[in-house]
Amino acid sequence: MPHSPPSLRGAAGVQAAEAVIVSAATVLAGIDTATGQSYQLASGIALTVIGLGTAAMLAVIAAGLARARRWSRTPALLTQLFTGIVGFYLLQGHRYAWGVPALVLAAAGLTAVLAPPSLRALAGERSSSPGPPPQSGH
Repeated sequence: MPHSPPSLRGAAGVQAAEAVIVSAATVLAGIDTATGQSYQLASGIALTVIGLGTAAMLAVIAAGLARARRWSRTPALLTQLFTGIVGFYLLQGHRYAWGVPALVLAAAGLTAVLAPPSLRALAGERSSSPGPPPQSGH
């Protein structure tokens, strides 16, 4: 397993936190659907199924980041971008208790994934050591 720098483990933690939050929202949507409080039964069921799938995929991406898998970089970045967009919409709707944490998570996730040690680990490069550059043979 490739070495995972602290910044990449932080990105995995952010991604895992987002998976937990989506899971919690999905449980609430499922409860509302089961108790008849959903606007329409079919949309409540669909929202619950989509939420379960999304939470599962976020968890898979978090595991990929923790293991420094190359494929996890783009989905993680897109997750943070989407989380930031949702956070702005929540702030516009005066849902500060949800919007501010969403923006904080998005900023933390983007910063952690785009940190140079994370990018090196996700590219499969070893961390550079302060030494002379390799010499080319003449």
